[in-house]
Amino acid sequence: MALVVILIEALPLNMPFWSSFGASTDTASVTNPMGSGLSRQADGTLRVTDPANAYLSVTSDGSSPYVRIDPSITPGASHAGHAAAHKAGRVHEPLTSVHVRMDVDGTTSPTKALSTEVPQSLYLAMPRQGKSITLWIQEPVGSDIPFLAVRANAKVPFHFDWGRVAAMLVLALLVALWWPGSRLWRIPLDTGSTKQRAAFWVFALALAAMAVSRIASALANPSGTFHAAGGYTYDFNQYGHLADALIHGRTSIDLPVPQGLKQAGNPYDPQARETLLAQGVSPIYWDYAFHDGKWFTYFGVLPALLLFAPYRIITSWFVPGGLMLPSSAAVALLLLGVAIFGSLLVIRLIGRVAPRASLATVSLALALVAVGSNAGYLAFRMNFYTIPFAASLLLSAMGLWLWMGAGETNPDGNGNGNGHDQGQGRRHHRHLITFDSAPSLSKPHLAAGALCIAANFGCRPTFIVVALLALPLFWPQIRLALPRVESTKRDTRSLLAACGAVLLPALVVLAPLMAYNQVRFGSPIDFGERYQLTVADMTRQRPSPINLLPAIGYYLFLPLRPSPGFPFLAIDPAPLPTWTYVEPMVGGLVALCPALVCALALLLPKTRRRLRAHGLLATVWAMLTLAAILMVLDAMKGGLGWRYIIDFGWLVSLATVAALPSLLGEDAEDDGLLRLKETSTSKEGISLAERRKEFQMVPGWAHIGWRRYLARLVVMVLVVASLAIAFMALFVPGRDDALTNTNPALFHEVQSWFEII
Repeated sequence: MALVVILIEALPLNMPFWSSFGASTDTASVTNPMGSGLSRQADGTLRVTDPANAYLSVTSDGSSPYVRIDPSITPGASHAGHAAAHKAGRVHEPLTSVHVRMDVDGTTSPTKALSTEVPQSLYLAMPRQGKSITLWIQEPVGSDIPFLAVRANAKVPFHFDWGRVAAMLVLALLVALWWPGSRLWRIPLDTGSTKQRAAFWVFALALAAMAVSRIASALANPSGTFHAAGGYTYDFNQYGHLADALIHGRTSIDLPVPQGLKQAGNPYDPQARETLLAQGVSPIYWDYAFHDGKWFTYFGVLPALLLFAPYRIITSWFVPGGLMLPSSAAVALLLLGVAIFGSLLVIRLIGRVAPRASLATVSLALALVAVGSNAGYLAFRMNFYTIPFAASLLLSAMGLWLWMGAGETNPDGNGNGNGHDQGQGRRHHRHLITFDSAPSLSKPHLAAGALCIAANFGCRPTFIVVALLALPLFWPQIRLALPRVESTKRDTRSLLAACGAVLLPALVVLAPLMAYNQVRFGSPIDFGERYQLTVADMTRQRPSPINLLPAIGYYLFLPLRPSPGFPFLAIDPAPLPTWTYVEPMVGGLVALCPALVCALALLLPKTRRRLRAHGLLATVWAMLTLAAILMVLDAMKGGLGWRYIIDFGWLVSLATVAALPSLLGEDAEDDGLLRLKETSTSKEGISLAERRKEFQMVPGWAHIGWRRYLARLVVMVLVVASLAIAFMALFVPGRDDALTNTNPALFHEVQSWFEII
C-alpha cells in the first residue's frame, strides 16, 4: 500500500515536473513589461495604483505549459517584514496571498489565489499553449504585491509532498480497514481485552499530544484586543476577564465604560451606537453584555470558574498578577475531553446494542459521530465562542456515559452486567441501589452523571435538556412508581434513593448558578443574552415564525454547492423571508455528514426489535425528539448558524450509531472466522489450517452474504465521504474565520496538492 502511494506521488502527482522536463527556461528580459496600474517600489515590490491596468507581460517559446512567479521577498520571511514595511514608507505589509488571472493569446483562465510563502503555488499552468502571456493582478488600490518578475518557459521542480503522501496513506488505511472483507470485521469488541484497552489509550495519548502542541502554541501566541479608530473594540478574552472578576469577588467585568454609552437613551440600538462611535466614544466592546452601566458576559460561568480562574491563580505563583489563559488553549483541552469521553460513550452504546460488534463497526461509529456532531467546526474555530459548546459536549458525553454505565454492575445478576464478575459486584454492593422488580443501579454513576449534565446550565444551557434522557434510560426503575405496576416497599425506597442520587447533585450545581444569574440580571434563568451589543437590538428582537420552516430545512438539507477549484465546495446561500442572524454555511447536517442517512435503518423492524430487546429503543427515539426540539429552538432564537448544528447534531449521530449494528449485519452468528471455526470440526480429516486456506480463497462477499457485504461497502463509502467533506469544508473561502484570511499559507499548501496536477 505504501509503495503504491509513493508511486502515485512520484509519477502522476508530479506530472508538471515530467511534462516540463524539456523546458528551455529562457527569458526575454530580466524585468517584465508592466501595465500603468503598477509601480515598482524601492524594495522591489509592486504597488497597485489602478486595478484596471495592473498586469505583467511575458513571452513564451512554447517549450513549457507553465509560468513561474519570482517573489521579491524570500518565502517565510514575511513575518519579519513589518519593520521594513514602515521603513519603506508603506502603511501595510506586502500581501502574501495574491489573486491573479492569466491570459494567453486572448484565452482567459479563472482567477486563482497563490501564496508567496508556498513555492509550489508560484507555478501556474497556462490555459492553452500560446506566445503572449499577460498576468493580471486582481487586488485593490494600494496593495503591495511581492512579485519581482513573471517567467515563462518554466521547468517545474520535482516535489515530494510528505503532507499529501500522509493524507493518501490515511485514506488508503481507512479503506483497507473498513473494506467489508477486512480482518477488522472479524475482531469483536471486548472492553475487557488488555490489547483493545491499550489501543484505545494509545489513541487517547496521540490526541493528548496534539492537544498539548496546540495549547503550547496558544500560550506562546495569546489572542488580544483589536480596535480601529471610529469602530468597535473586539476583545476575545471574555472568559479571562470573567475569571478575573470572580477572583476579585465581582459579577461584572472590570472594563472601562465610556460616559457617552452610559448616557445613551438606548445603547442596544445599533444606529445609536454607530452615532456614538462616529463621535469618538470608545471603547464599545463588541458582543459583550451591557447592563446597568456595567460590562458582563452572557456566556456560561463554569469554564471561567474551572479553567481560567485556576490558571490565573496558579500562574500568579510564578508571575506577578498571573497570566490569562488563552481561549484557544481552553478549547484544545475541552476538545481533548470531548474526544475521549465521546469515544467512551460511543463504545458503551455499541456494546449495549451489539455486545459482540466488530471493531470495524465501532471505528465507523466513532468517525460518524466525530463528523455528525460538528466537532470539526469547534476544532477549526478555537475562540471564546467555541468554549461553551465544547464544554457542554464534554459534560453531556461524560454524563450519558456514566448514566449508561449505572446498570452495568449488579451482584444479583439482574442488571445489564457487562464485564464485572460477581465478586467485584459484591465489593461494590454498598454503592448499589437494588430493586426487587428492576435492575440495580450504581449510586456513584447516577450522581456523577447528574452532576455533569446539570453543569450544562453554566456552559451552554440548551444542553441541559439531555437530563430528559433519564426517563427512557431508567424507565425500568421509574415505572415502579406507576399505580398499576406491582412493586415492593424495597422498590419504593430504592426509587426514592435513586431520585435523591440524581436530584441532590443537580441542585448542588444549579442553585449557585441560578443565584449568580439572579444577582446579575434579576432572574435565575436570565443569562444576559438580551443585553449583548451586536448587530441588532436584542432587547426588542422577536423570533419571526415565518423563518422557522426554511431555517429547519436549511439546518437539515441545505445542499452542498460544488466549486470548480479547491476546495471544490463553496458557501451555499440560505436566504430567509425576514432578517435574522445567518452564518455562512457549506451545507446542512445531512449534506455535511451523508453517513447520517443510516439513521433510516431505525425504521426497519429488525433494528427496532434489537433496540427494544436491549432497552434502548425509547432512548434512541428520545434522542431524535430532543434533537428536533433543539433545532426548532435554535431556528427561532438564534437564526441560522453553522455552529448551532452542534446543539443537535451529536444526538442525531448517537441515534444513528444505535442503528449501525443491525444495518451492518452484526446480529449474525456465522460471520467470518466464527463460521470457519464451526465448520472446521464438522469435516473429518481436514485441518484448521487447510480450512483457513479454503476460507481465504472464497470471495469476501461469500463469507457474509452479498446483502451484508453491500451494506458494509455503502456505509464505508458514506463515512469516507463524510470525512472528506469535513476536511474540505475547513478550507472553504467565505466561512467565518476562513483560512484564506487566518492562515493563507496552510490554505495554499493544501491547495497545491490538487491544483498542480
